Amino acid sequence: MSNHAKLDQLGLQAALEQARKSYSEGGIPIGSAIVATSSMEILGVGHNQRIQKASPTLHGEISALEAAGRLKAEVYRGATIFTTLSPCSMCTGAILLYNIPRVVIGENTNFKGNEDLLKSHGVEVIIIDNAECKELMENFIKEKPEDWYEDIGEATAS
Repeated sequence: MSNHAKLDQLGLQAALEQARKSYSEGGIPIGSAIVATSSMEILGVGHNQRIQKASPTLHGEISALEAAGRLKAEVYRGATIFTTLSPCSMCTGAILLYNIPRVVIGENTNFKGNEDLLKSHGVEVIIIDNAECKELMENFIKEKPEDWYEDIGEATAS
């Protein structure tokens, strides 16, 4: 198994654990992990906590960045961010702000975020198309559609 394959397995597993945690708390099942690409050290993990903390901004990627704490620019530039779902505009902006060069996405079937914007800025975008990531989101959207549409800034299903 290549180093990138090992890294992707480690990072996606950490993100999935966070997504499961959020779902078990009644929250939106999106998890994220930031991993140092060369050392494979997990720098931070997080999950969407908008419902749990009544937060307008605490998406999975933002939560993982918060958990990683204040890092030097070169640390972000040597990291990969993993997310169970394609990143929204806000999370894409954070990835671009910190120049994280590689994004691994568990799935983009239930929601396709700003992958094209990331690519246009030279970010490597990998889609894993993970069945568990898809199933978690599908279940949540069916169970709590109002919470889902609120999370992505939509008034109702379109």
